[in-house]
Amino acid sequence: MAVAHETTTGIDAAPRQQSAFSRFWQQNGAGYMFLLPWLIGFFGLTLGPMVSSLYLSFTDFDLLTSPDWVGASNYVRMFTADPKFSTSMRVTMFFVIFSVPLKLAFALGVALLLNRGMKGLPLYRALFYLPSLLGASVAIAILWRQIFAGDGLVNKVLALFGIVGPSWISNPNYSLWTLIILSIWQFGSPMIIFLAGLRQIPQDMYEAASLDGASKWRQFWKITLPLLTPVVFFNAIIQTIEAFKSFTPAFIISGGTGNPINSTLFYTLYLYQEAFGFFRMGYASALAWVLLALVAFFTAFSFLTSKYWVHYDD
Repeated sequence: MAVAHETTTGIDAAPRQQSAFSRFWQQNGAGYMFLLPWLIGFFGLTLGPMVSSLYLSFTDFDLLTSPDWVGASNYVRMFTADPKFSTSMRVTMFFVIFSVPLKLAFALGVALLLNRGMKGLPLYRALFYLPSLLGASVAIAILWRQIFAGDGLVNKVLALFGIVGPSWISNPNYSLWTLIILSIWQFGSPMIIFLAGLRQIPQDMYEAASLDGASKWRQFWKITLPLLTPVVFFNAIIQTIEAFKSFTPAFIISGGTGNPINSTLFYTLYLYQEAFGFFRMGYASALAWVLLALVAFFTAFSFLTSKYWVHYDD
């Protein structure tokens, strides 16, 4: 009798398990089917290539032969025997340190002007946002190279005032600054976000401050900027990541070389040269992972220090 009871219990368990799975699929199957394209893209186009890149960073791989495991040699070479790596890091850090604060300051200034309730605000928003859509394109980079050439528009304007301008692109003292100016020109995206944040600040706070005799400048430092720090923090994170990833302007303006004298050799441009110029895919993969670690470090540092200067309503 005991054997018959155990057999009956085992037979009845399978339909119950199948029924539970069937109920789960009936309740959630449609959702997983809608998620299937994203899951395929995530595992096939994001996670899979990342894992492959991590493996290749420990190999010597040239696309033509099988990867040869070399351990940490790529990373050792990068930090001890590659002067172009340190040059690209210096150029990129200079670009990030100057372009991000200047772009955010300019975007905030324009947002403050637009927040004054001028007529045709949607048109101005669209016009100011347009450079952010076009700034990373090849056409704009080519146009920028022509504007700052020796006989370009900038020098022609300076000649009207009797000033002989240099060839901004081919002069290592100014070439990187032309890319920084191009980055600042793409201020539309943070400007829109700043404008949305300004619209959320209660106007009665400004009215109370005016009654207390606070000037506009004091209202900005004591009311606007503290209440806007979450938006500043968000924009700073996004723009810093974008600055580290900047590639197209440097590639087009320098002709893919980083010249003059490697003054525009961005980290991403050097990575591109190693991967598709010399086909050192293993070394390029190591460079890519160092860039990922660098961006992650700056992002984590920003979040850790945000508690000292970012103010929320609570």
